[in-house]
Amino acid sequence: MSFRRVSKFGGVVALIVASFSAGRAEKKSCVVAIDIGHSESAQGSVSSRGTGEFVFNRNIANLLRERIGKDRIAEAFVIDGEGMSLQQRTESANLQHANFLISIHHDSVQPSYLSTWTYEGATHRYSDRFRGFSLFFSTKNARSEESLNLARQIGAQLVKSGFSPTLHHAEKITGENRELVDRERGIYIFDDLILLKTAAMPAVLLECGVILNREEEARLTNRTYQDKMVKAVAAGIEQACTTSSLGTP
Repeated sequence: MSFRRVSKFGGVVALIVASFSAGRAEKKSCVVAIDIGHSESAQGSVSSRGTGEFVFNRNIANLLRERIGKDRIAEAFVIDGEGMSLQQRTESANLQHANFLISIHHDSVQPSYLSTWTYEGATHRYSDRFRGFSLFFSTKNARSEESLNLARQIGAQLVKSGFSPTLHHAEKITGENRELVDRERGIYIFDDLILLKTAAMPAVLLECGVILNREEEARLTNRTYQDKMVKAVAAGIEQACTTSSLGTP
């Protein structure tokens, strides 16, 4: 498998596309866009040890692309959205004829749950109260039922592999209060999240874990743990590819 960089999108380098050989690609009808949540210049949340969320997101996104290719599940490409709006990210997925879009993130908690500690001489914020993955989809997505199916397939494989969902996004507090539609698989509705509702294809956002939790952050930086998670996510995507009509976005 080789990789090529698409030159420009909106004046910036936007995509890294996994290109398969012609003979191999002919056998594949499923195309997966993997969005790296946030960007190098806007890192998102900061972990309990001071690492930007984007670093975690990029690692998992690239490992997932490699796993999908290795397992011959689909064609996969990564969206590195530096300088792009969220809607431009979905447009780039559409231009590459993606059948599915998954956005990779790592979770935080509300400020009221945060405490401080000292790590390597610096003060950081943390909360060990919550841990686990979560999945989000939008009912405003044109293919919301398939988005929910994608979330269910991924969630089921994560649970099967020993991962547990976090339920804290359903708390009736400011900043959370998301509708929890599948407790066992940690699936929530997030209707107005631009990336999810503007995608022309089924789309989900995966929070891999809570990086403000000190123990979970340590696990999320462990390569064996990452590989286990990525393998489960890829298996869920494979199930979605199998059960979907794979209509053109």
